[in-house]
Amino acid sequence: MTTDTVTSSSLLKGVTRYEDVKDKDKSKTSEDMGKQDFLTLFTAQLQNQNPLEPVKNEAFVAQLAQFSQLEALTNMQTSLDSFVTAMSSERMLGSAALIGKKVAVSDSPTQLISGGSIDGSIDLPQGASGIQVNVHDSQGRWVQELISGPQLPGTMPISWNGKDAADNPAPSGLYRLSATAVVNGQTTTVPVSTLSTVRAIASNPGDGSLSVEVEGGKTLLLTDVKRVGL
Repeated sequence: MTTDTVTSSSLLKGVTRYEDVKDKDKSKTSEDMGKQDFLTLFTAQLQNQNPLEPVKNEAFVAQLAQFSQLEALTNMQTSLDSFVTAMSSERMLGSAALIGKKVAVSDSPTQLISGGSIDGSIDLPQGASGIQVNVHDSQGRWVQELISGPQLPGTMPISWNGKDAADNPAPSGLYRLSATAVVNGQTTTVPVSTLSTVRAIASNPGDGSLSVEVEGGKTLLLTDVKRVGL
Protein backbone atom coordinates (compact mmCIF):
# COMPACT_ATOMS: atom_id res chain seq x y z
CA MET A 1 0.00 0.00 0.00
CA THR A 2 1.41 3.27 -1.09
CA THR A 3 1.14 6.26 1.21
CA ASP A 4 1.11 9.66 -0.48
CA THR A 5 2.93 12.42 1.26
CA VAL A 6 0.68 15.46 1.74
CA THR A 7 2.51 18.74 1.51
CA SER A 8 1.35 22.33 1.99
CA SER A 9 1.93 22.88 -1.74
CA SER A 10 -0.49 20.13 -2.73
CA LEU A 11 -3.08 21.39 -0.26
CA LEU A 12 -2.90 24.93 -1.60
CA LYS A 13 -2.83 24.01 -5.28
CA GLY A 14 -5.45 26.03 -7.15
CA VAL A 15 -6.32 28.06 -4.06
CA THR A 16 -6.38 31.83 -4.41
CA ARG A 17 -4.59 33.69 -1.64
CA TYR A 18 -6.55 36.42 0.18
CA GLU A 19 -3.62 38.80 -0.40
CA ASP A 20 -3.98 38.28 -4.17
CA VAL A 21 -7.69 39.06 -4.03
CA LYS A 22 -7.00 42.12 -1.91
CA ASP A 23 -4.22 43.38 -4.24
CA LYS A 24 -6.47 42.90 -7.25
CA ASP A 25 -9.06 45.12 -5.65
CA LYS A 26 -6.61 47.91 -4.71
CA SER A 27 -7.67 49.93 -7.73
CA LYS A 28 -10.97 50.61 -5.99
CA THR A 29 -11.22 53.59 -3.70
CA SER A 30 -12.79 53.48 -0.26
CA GLU A 31 -15.87 55.06 -1.79
CA ASP A 32 -16.16 52.32 -4.43
CA MET A 33 -16.00 49.43 -1.93
CA GLY A 34 -19.41 48.75 -0.50
CA LYS A 35 -20.71 46.29 2.07
CA GLN A 36 -21.12 43.50 -0.49
CA ASP A 37 -17.53 43.92 -1.70
CA PHE A 38 -16.23 43.69 1.84
CA LEU A 39 -18.31 40.57 2.54
CA THR A 40 -17.03 38.93 -0.66
CA LEU A 41 -13.39 39.52 0.32
CA PHE A 42 -14.02 38.44 3.89
CA THR A 43 -15.67 35.18 2.76
CA ALA A 44 -12.87 34.53 0.26
CA GLN A 45 -10.33 34.88 3.05
CA LEU A 46 -12.10 32.32 5.24
CA GLN A 47 -12.52 29.82 2.40
CA ASN A 48 -9.02 30.13 0.99
CA GLN A 49 -6.91 30.55 4.10
CA ASN A 50 -3.74 28.51 4.45
CA PRO A 51 -4.69 25.49 6.63
CA LEU A 52 -1.14 25.48 8.02
CA GLU A 53 -1.38 29.18 8.93
CA PRO A 54 -5.02 30.00 9.61
CA VAL A 55 -6.24 33.50 10.33
CA LYS A 56 -5.37 34.59 13.84
CA ASN A 57 -8.17 35.27 16.27
CA GLU A 58 -7.08 38.90 16.65
CA ALA A 59 -7.25 39.53 12.89
CA PHE A 60 -10.59 37.73 12.65
CA VAL A 61 -12.11 39.86 15.41
CA ALA A 62 -10.66 43.06 13.89
CA GLN A 63 -12.23 42.27 10.52
CA LEU A 64 -15.57 41.54 12.16
CA ALA A 65 -15.33 44.95 13.83
CA GLN A 66 -14.63 46.58 10.46
CA PHE A 67 -17.64 44.83 8.99
CA SER A 68 -19.82 46.08 11.86
CA GLN A 69 -18.57 49.63 11.30
CA LEU A 70 -19.35 49.37 7.60
CA GLU A 71 -22.85 48.12 8.41
CA ALA A 72 -23.39 51.03 10.81
CA LEU A 73 -22.19 53.59 8.26
CA THR A 74 -24.47 52.12 5.60
CA ASN A 75 -27.47 52.32 7.91
CA MET A 76 -26.52 55.87 8.89
CA GLN A 77 -26.38 56.90 5.22
CA THR A 78 -29.84 55.41 4.66
CA SER A 79 -31.19 57.32 7.66
CA LEU A 80 -29.63 60.57 6.45
CA ASP A 81 -31.14 60.13 2.99
CA SER A 82 -34.56 59.60 4.55
CA PHE A 83 -34.06 62.67 6.74
CA VAL A 84 -33.11 64.85 3.76
CA THR A 85 -36.18 63.66 1.85
CA ALA A 86 -38.43 64.45 4.80
CA MET A 87 -36.86 67.91 5.21
CA SER A 88 -37.41 68.65 1.51
CA SER A 89 -41.10 67.90 1.92
CA GLU A 90 -41.27 70.12 5.01
CA ARG A 91 -39.56 72.97 3.13
CA MET A 92 -42.04 72.63 0.27
CA LEU A 93 -45.01 72.77 2.64
CA GLY A 94 -43.52 75.72 4.51
CA SER A 95 -42.77 77.63 1.30
CA ALA A 96 -46.34 77.10 0.09
CA ALA A 97 -47.33 79.78 2.62
CA LEU A 98 -45.75 82.33 0.23
CA ILE A 99 -48.37 81.68 -2.45
CA GLY A 100 -50.52 84.78 -2.76
CA LYS A 101 -47.97 86.98 -1.01
CA LYS A 102 -45.64 89.47 -2.68
CA VAL A 103 -41.88 89.14 -2.98
CA ALA A 104 -39.31 91.57 -4.31
CA VAL A 105 -38.23 90.65 -7.85
CA SER A 106 -35.76 92.51 -10.08
CA ASP A 107 -36.75 93.59 -13.60
CA SER A 108 -40.00 91.64 -13.64
CA PRO A 109 -43.50 92.66 -14.84
CA THR A 110 -45.74 93.63 -11.92
CA GLN A 111 -49.52 93.51 -11.77
CA LEU A 112 -51.32 96.86 -11.53
CA ILE A 113 -54.84 96.86 -10.17
CA SER A 114 -57.04 99.64 -11.50
CA GLY A 115 -56.79 102.64 -9.18
CA GLY A 116 -53.77 101.14 -7.40
CA SER A 117 -50.05 101.78 -7.54
CA ILE A 118 -46.77 99.89 -7.90
CA ASP A 119 -44.00 100.24 -5.32
CA GLY A 120 -40.40 99.27 -5.78
CA SER A 121 -36.81 100.06 -4.89
CA ILE A 122 -33.44 100.69 -6.52
CA ASP A 123 -30.09 99.76 -4.97
CA LEU A 124 -27.53 102.56 -5.33
CA PRO A 125 -24.33 101.48 -3.52
CA GLN A 126 -22.48 104.56 -4.88
CA GLY A 127 -25.42 106.95 -4.88
CA ALA A 128 -26.46 108.88 -7.99
CA SER A 129 -26.74 112.46 -9.20
CA GLY A 130 -30.03 111.68 -10.99
CA ILE A 131 -32.54 108.86 -11.57
CA GLN A 132 -34.96 108.26 -14.45
CA VAL A 133 -37.61 105.52 -14.19
CA ASN A 134 -39.64 104.48 -17.23
CA VAL A 135 -42.90 102.53 -17.08
CA HIS A 136 -43.93 100.26 -19.98
CA ASP A 137 -47.02 98.09 -20.36
CA SER A 138 -47.07 94.39 -21.28
CA GLN A 139 -46.84 95.31 -24.99
CA GLY A 140 -43.67 97.35 -24.41
CA ARG A 141 -45.42 100.69 -24.92
CA TRP A 142 -44.12 103.63 -22.90
CA VAL A 143 -46.62 104.81 -20.27
CA GLN A 144 -44.95 107.15 -17.80
CA GLU A 145 -41.63 108.63 -16.73
CA LEU A 146 -40.47 109.36 -13.17
CA ILE A 147 -37.55 111.70 -12.48
CA SER A 148 -35.63 112.02 -9.21
CA GLY A 149 -32.70 114.21 -8.19
CA PRO A 150 -29.46 113.33 -6.36
CA GLN A 151 -29.54 110.23 -4.17
CA LEU A 152 -27.29 109.14 -1.32
CA PRO A 153 -25.73 105.63 -1.38
CA GLY A 154 -28.25 103.01 -0.28
CA THR A 155 -31.68 101.77 -1.30
CA MET A 156 -33.99 104.29 -2.95
CA PRO A 157 -37.75 103.61 -2.69
CA ILE A 158 -39.86 104.43 -5.74
CA SER A 159 -43.60 104.47 -6.36
CA TRP A 160 -45.70 104.78 -9.51
CA ASN A 161 -49.23 106.02 -8.85
CA GLY A 162 -50.71 104.01 -11.72
CA LYS A 163 -51.32 106.98 -14.00
CA ASP A 164 -50.00 107.63 -17.51
CA ALA A 165 -48.24 110.75 -18.83
CA ALA A 166 -51.63 112.47 -19.34
CA ASP A 167 -52.49 111.82 -15.67
CA ASN A 168 -55.15 109.26 -16.63
CA PRO A 169 -55.45 105.99 -14.68
CA ALA A 170 -53.70 103.19 -16.53
CA PRO A 171 -55.76 100.02 -17.14
CA SER A 172 -55.17 96.94 -15.03
CA GLY A 173 -52.42 94.67 -16.31
CA LEU A 174 -48.72 93.88 -16.13
CA TYR A 175 -46.24 96.76 -16.18
CA ARG A 176 -42.46 96.82 -16.15
CA LEU A 177 -40.36 99.50 -14.46
CA SER A 178 -36.83 100.16 -15.72
CA ALA A 179 -34.35 102.79 -14.56
CA THR A 180 -31.16 104.58 -15.51
CA ALA A 181 -28.93 106.46 -13.09
CA VAL A 182 -26.09 108.96 -13.47
CA VAL A 183 -23.28 107.54 -11.33
CA ASN A 184 -19.90 109.30 -11.23
CA GLY A 185 -20.83 111.20 -14.38
CA GLN A 186 -21.77 108.04 -16.30
CA THR A 187 -25.32 107.03 -17.28
CA THR A 188 -25.92 103.38 -16.44
CA THR A 189 -28.86 101.00 -16.24
CA VAL A 190 -29.80 99.95 -12.72
CA PRO A 191 -32.18 97.11 -11.76
CA VAL A 192 -35.56 97.93 -10.27
CA SER A 193 -37.05 95.59 -7.67
CA THR A 194 -40.83 95.50 -7.46
CA LEU A 195 -43.22 93.40 -5.41
CA SER A 196 -44.80 90.61 -7.45
CA THR A 197 -47.38 88.08 -6.27
CA VAL A 198 -46.20 84.48 -5.86
CA ARG A 199 -48.20 82.06 -8.03
CA ALA A 200 -46.45 78.74 -7.40
CA ILE A 201 -43.58 76.97 -5.62
CA ALA A 202 -41.53 74.35 -7.49
CA SER A 203 -38.86 71.88 -6.38
CA ASN A 204 -35.85 71.01 -8.53
CA PRO A 205 -35.51 67.18 -8.57
CA GLY A 206 -31.80 67.48 -9.30
CA ASP A 207 -30.57 69.31 -6.21
CA GLY A 208 -33.76 69.78 -4.19
CA SER A 209 -33.67 73.58 -4.44
CA LEU A 210 -36.96 75.48 -4.33
CA SER A 211 -38.05 78.07 -6.90
CA VAL A 212 -40.69 80.77 -6.70
CA GLU A 213 -42.86 81.60 -9.73
CA VAL A 214 -44.34 85.11 -9.73
CA GLU A 215 -46.71 87.10 -11.93
CA GLY A 216 -45.47 87.43 -15.49
CA GLY A 217 -43.96 83.93 -15.45
CA LYS A 218 -40.58 84.84 -13.98
CA THR A 219 -38.96 82.26 -11.71
CA LEU A 220 -36.30 82.81 -9.05
CA LEU A 221 -34.68 80.67 -6.38
CA LEU A 222 -36.21 80.88 -2.95
CA THR A 223 -32.76 81.73 -1.57
CA ASP A 224 -32.75 84.88 -3.76
CA VAL A 225 -35.92 86.25 -2.14
CA LYS A 226 -34.83 89.15 0.06
CA ARG A 227 -38.16 90.76 0.86
CA VAL A 228 -41.72 89.50 1.40
CA GLY A 229 -44.77 91.74 1.63
CA LEU A 230 -48.55 91.44 1.80
